[in-house]
Formats: sequence, C-alpha cells, structure tokens
Amino acid sequence: MKPFDFTFQNLESQYRSALDGKYQIIRCIDFFSKSFQPDIPMIVNRVDVDFSVKKAKRIWEIFEKLGIKGTFFIRLHAPEYNPFSFENYKIIKEIQNSGHEIGYHSEVVDQSKIWNEDSAECLRRDLVFFSTVFGVQVKGVASHGGMTGLNNLDFWEEKKPSDFGLTYEAYKGSDTHSLFKDSLYVSDSEWTRWKCYQKGQLLDGDNRSLSEHLGDRPDLVYLLVHPDTFFDHHFYE
Repeated sequence: MKPFDFTFQNLESQYRSALDGKYQIIRCIDFFSKSFQPDIPMIVNRVDVDFSVKKAKRIWEIFEKLGIKGTFFIRLHAPEYNPFSFENYKIIKEIQNSGHEIGYHSEVVDQSKIWNEDSAECLRRDLVFFSTVFGVQVKGVASHGGMTGLNNLDFWEEKKPSDFGLTYEAYKGSDTHSLFKDSLYVSDSEWTRWKCYQKGQLLDGDNRSLSEHLGDRPDLVYLLVHPDTFFDHHFYE
C-alpha cells in the first residue's frame, strides 16, 4: 500500500478480503479463552486507541457494517484524549455494548517514573478504576509505546497476567501461551506502511498489507491497527 492508501475505505476492503477468504475474525479474549473454531484460519483483531476515540468510532462502524468483532485498548492517562469526556465515554460504551472487547492500554512504567510510584500499584489501581467506570472486568492489557523513551512492556519481564487478575497481555500473551510468537503479526505501526513479524521475528522489508499476506493463506494472523493511521482523504484532515 502507498501512504495515501491508508483510508478508512481501503481498511474496510482489507477486512472484506479476509471475510471473502473465509477467515474467522475474533477478539483477543476469544483467542486466549479458546472461543473459536479450531479448523478455520483466523485473524485476531486488535485496535490500539492511541490518540483519538473519535477515529476509533470509525473503525467500530466498519466492524459493525461487516459483522465482525475486535478488541479496543483504551488509555486512561493520554494527554491526547479524555476517555471520560461526554462524547468519548459515549463512544466507548457503544463499542463495548455491541459485543466488542474493551481492554486497557497501559503505561505503568511511564506512570511509575513520572509519578515516583510503584508500577504494580499503578496497574492495580488503574484496573479497578477502569473496571468500575466501564462496568466490565478487564481481561487483557496492551502495553502502550509512548514518547518517554521507556518501554512499558518491560513491566512484564518478571510478572504474569494472572498476578493481576488478567487473562493476557497483548504482546506477552497469557501465562502459558504467546499469541505474538505463534502468529503472523501484521501492524500499521509505521504510520505510512505496514510491517510484520513471523513468530516474533521482524520480516525486514516486508511491507505488505493484510490482504496481500492473506494470499499466502496463513493459519493465524494477529492484526493490529490504530485508528489514528487512517483517514478519508489525507493524514492531516
């Protein structure tokens, strides 16, 4: 895909190609709880809401149109958006109430360094707050990569999701299984082009889109998209 091909219309066509290819598209929690059809190739559908809940609504509308589900990871401490503003809270609840999974996009290492607080206590407090406000028991978290230069994924080097009542961390996996290391991971994380990892190893120079990868018929695809990457006409709209 070319940089200006990252439109919402093109993203919808990517998902349509997966459905046309008879892929089942599931949430992260469905994978880790084994709530899927084992003999059908699958796409684990993840959405990290980094900067815009408004754009996340556009992704949700595509999912609703196509009849597919995904997992939306929401930040609590983003300077870019307030998840509890009138409109953002309304959108998040609409996403949740229509059967999509809501997870926590965590920044506990950043919090610990900035606030001089224990990172584990930051996570425990955030999970209680998140669960209380949205009325859902959080099953999964995804570590956010921000601008501090710190790696929030480092928190999980010596900790397990079950230590915090969680089923999984989106990169590390569950206590016993790593989705990232067992799949073809396809992500829009480079903003103007796709990148991919095969069983945890970067395929350098492979910038094929989801639909292009599906031509190889991989059995398990872990797809990550960011609403902020996509637009109607151009990136700065």
